[in-house]
Amino acid sequence: MLILGIDPGSRFCGFGLIKHERNTLSYVDSGRFALAPATPLAERLSRLHGLLTELVHRHRPDAGAVEKIFFAKSVQSALSLGQARGVVLAALSGSGIPVMEYSALEIKKSVVGYGKAGKGQVQAMVRALLGLRQTPLEDEADALATAICHAHSSRLNPRAQAKALR
Repeated sequence: MLILGIDPGSRFCGFGLIKHERNTLSYVDSGRFALAPATPLAERLSRLHGLLTELVHRHRPDAGAVEKIFFAKSVQSALSLGQARGVVLAALSGSGIPVMEYSALEIKKSVVGYGKAGKGQVQAMVRALLGLRQTPLEDEADALATAICHAHSSRLNPRAQAKALR
């Protein structure tokens, strides 16, 4: 199963692709889309949709996993982040990919073993779990961690796997 994890954002949107085969996780691709903050939000969201659609068509993932919103610095930030998440969900779902959503607590607990782990701990564990040579950027690490969380949830919870494959 090829899993696309997304760490949504209206300025930076991380993505991570992993392959989950039997009990093995392997790295496929990751990065982040940088969206110019000076550009109007509507244009950034449109660009994000296009970039995600292109990524999906290039890799053809079997499932998508998206981090839920858990914190925003201000009401305006929360609204922008919510709109970016909506674009992510629409782009993945519109491409026919089943999507699951996970809280930051679930993701960190799945990857690090502790739901309140710091960014550095998540980055280090993602690097170790996927055998990466370099530590991924925060946005990439969060997206890869989201994909790893989905792989763990699917393996341990047959209902989550069945729901994700619909």
